[in-house]
Amino acid sequence: MRAAVYDRFGGADVIEVQEVADPPVGPDTVLVRARATSVNPVDWKIREGYLQGAYPHHLPIIPGWDVAGVVEAVGPSVRSGLQPGDEVYGYVRRDDVAFGTAAELVPAPERTVVRKPANLSFEEAAAIPLAGLTAWQLVVEALEVGEGDRVLVHAAAGGVGQFAVQVAKSRGATVVGTARSDKHDYLRRLGVDEVVDYTQGTISEQLSAKVDAVVDLIGGDALEDAPNQVHDVSRVASVVDADTVLRIGGRYVFVRPVAEHLDELRALAEAGALRVDLAATYPLERIGDAHRANEDGRTRGKIAVTI
Repeated sequence: MRAAVYDRFGGADVIEVQEVADPPVGPDTVLVRARATSVNPVDWKIREGYLQGAYPHHLPIIPGWDVAGVVEAVGPSVRSGLQPGDEVYGYVRRDDVAFGTAAELVPAPERTVVRKPANLSFEEAAAIPLAGLTAWQLVVEALEVGEGDRVLVHAAAGGVGQFAVQVAKSRGATVVGTARSDKHDYLRRLGVDEVVDYTQGTISEQLSAKVDAVVDLIGGDALEDAPNQVHDVSRVASVVDADTVLRIGGRYVFVRPVAEHLDELRALAEAGALRVDLAATYPLERIGDAHRANEDGRTRGKIAVTI
């Protein structure tokens, strides 16, 4: 099969698309013939070697944690009901870094994949799992956002931010979003009720009123300022800076592959309450360019890679 592979850490030029051996089908594995994956910041951080202290790494590495495709085979102990021919999507995270999703065949642990949203393309579906689960676990689990809450989402135009906005809106919240001024029109189309330009000074001083919950996706000064942004600092959740958010009394969230949460996101998508904004789509042969675009940090929405 074809796969994107790198055998050393470094810039995007270390990635090569080459023929590798087909993976086996483990007892609790769903083998997916991938049609698309997507690029997240964690992908290039792993490629650069920044996360060697967080996970065991086994070179050569096939990058990617998101997948959308068609079930090729299922292991004998799989109990999810998935069958060959089913269209699925998922966040295929393992306990180590070696075999990712930028490949024609992806062996996915059963807990990591579910049926994909029927109304989305493979590229759109592949853009959801890691970012969408992060948003869901921030907004629903950590912050328990509900009807009438006023929620501040930092970096609301980004990959996780766009989903956090939509999940919060689906739960009846009013949303304040931060972004550079050139993205404010996009945020309003997304349903954001109030926009703040985080480049123009302290965020708390720009808010029309304090919020009930804060979704932090940028850390730094914005997170240090969070106690001034929110009524109750226990309703601040961050995916960026565990030390700071715990010090100020908030919550740290590290995304997990949870099938039930993927099902919730699928239901929102099929109901029209969750849409995917693809900033760009690249073929597998140009996955290095996809990494570079994500690393640049100025894209709006998600970057997909077709396989």
